[in-house]
Amino acid sequence: MKSLSARVGPGLGIRSGSVDSDRWRPRRCKAVSFVVASSSSSSSSSEREEPSERSNSFLSRIQTYALLKQQLAIAAKFEDYKEAARIRDSLKSFEDEEPVLRLRRLMKQAIKEERFEDAACHRDELRLVAPQSLLKCSSDATTLGIRVQIRSVYIADRSQPSRGKYLFAYRIRITNNSNRPAQVLRRHWIVTDANGKSENIWGVGVIGEQPVIRPGTSFEYSSMCPLATPNGRMEGDFEMKHNDRVGSPTFNVAIAPLCLAILGDDDDIM
Repeated sequence: MKSLSARVGPGLGIRSGSVDSDRWRPRRCKAVSFVVASSSSSSSSSEREEPSERSNSFLSRIQTYALLKQQLAIAAKFEDYKEAARIRDSLKSFEDEEPVLRLRRLMKQAIKEERFEDAACHRDELRLVAPQSLLKCSSDATTLGIRVQIRSVYIADRSQPSRGKYLFAYRIRITNNSNRPAQVLRRHWIVTDANGKSENIWGVGVIGEQPVIRPGTSFEYSSMCPLATPNGRMEGDFEMKHNDRVGSPTFNVAIAPLCLAILGDDDDIM
């Protein structure tokens, strides 16, 4: 990383030694070995994980997190408050020690305090341990004046983590910022789970409709996406056409990639 330097003119009246040199000294990113707490955490030795092992370890931890969240909801539903308190404390401990959550908190704090070099270091560490965690659970893209905004959210009470079933809801807004009416003809999704398995999904229109969106108006709808892992990604496109002229060609409108994750975005967990 490059460091920035600044010259101070003689007329500014800054005394030598009035600046904390440690605060302004350029920092180097340090390699971090991620250790996850467990029942055998008393062991004093740990091995550095390879990138693929980190990814698998992250996936396993997030599955554990999803199970704890579900068990907490069940305990509260059946008024087993002693068990709910125990699970709550386990979740708090998990959130404090989980490397991804910790790094995201550190990065957010560094940005808030304008320690951008530190923020870049935390971001690079996140890329090593869980690159998918840097993808937002929302996206926004415009193609030929058609804007597509989408956001996903994890539906815990309809998921079954112990069986590898995770359900996500998403809401889409399609806004026509062009000067011609446009109709949604078909949809195409590419859904990829945490193991890299992708599925292409095609369909006519959206939620049983082929809406015509007039200039300056929007069309919104919600739907669901099941996944076999606690995180993944989705992206795609809409096939549309301007229907104000006979024979108008169709065109594709991009749906930018977004994350499907039980952890959600920073604003959801901090």
